Amino acid sequence: MLRTVGARVRALRDERSLSRKELSRLSGVSERFLAQLESGQGNISLSRLADVCDALTTTPAAILAGASVVGQHGVIALLGVRGAGKSSVGAQLATRRSVAFVEIDELIENAAGLSLSEIFEMHGEDYYRKLEYESLRVTLTDNRPVVVATGGSIVNHQENFALIQGSACTVWLRARPQDHWNRVIEQGDERPMAENPHAYSELKTLLATRERLYASANFVVDTGDKNIEQVVLSVAEALDPTLASQQ
Repeated sequence: MLRTVGARVRALRDERSLSRKELSRLSGVSERFLAQLESGQGNISLSRLADVCDALTTTPAAILAGASVVGQHGVIALLGVRGAGKSSVGAQLATRRSVAFVEIDELIENAAGLSLSEIFEMHGEDYYRKLEYESLRVTLTDNRPVVVATGGSIVNHQENFALIQGSACTVWLRARPQDHWNRVIEQGDERPMAENPHAYSELKTLLATRERLYASANFVVDTGDKNIEQVVLSVAEALDPTLASQQ
């Protein structure tokens, strides 16, 4: 919960173009504690959280919404851009929970009989979003527990993102731009670098643009400097905190 609250505070601060020093001045909370809060290590009191929220022109209710421990969930939806590890983490998490694993983009490709790139090239984004919505609807109304890997851009589509938020426990697999980049290259795909010399800077911009939306997830799990098994364990502990106490 603290990691999620911290991610939301940081995302809102960035969105409002406030430095940590400026937020400290506006809220009366020290820069040092704000740094701890944003890293998920600061156990802030409700009164001090209210001060921070006032400075960010939001409310504690908005910051805390969905961030509390949810318990056992029927549907777990993983969020993040390419290289976040949604496929690898999702498959292992599903095995750990003895449930099915579904990749929404794979369902979309099967429904269209086309690859994602062909869908966008031949039919455009609206068609992709239509297939995305239908794939989500079928998956979420199937009345079975499942781990879902969502498309990286789902947060940009209000209707589809609202559907997943209202029907699943969402987990943002957060990583640094360099982590995303290295993982894609390690998978053997050098196209981003070969075809676009500005790909890395565009990736950084993309992550910054989407950070506030990703941070609205029920849980935020840092994946930097962790292997797949460690990330899976971190997600499992977020979903069921009693696991952490058993380690």
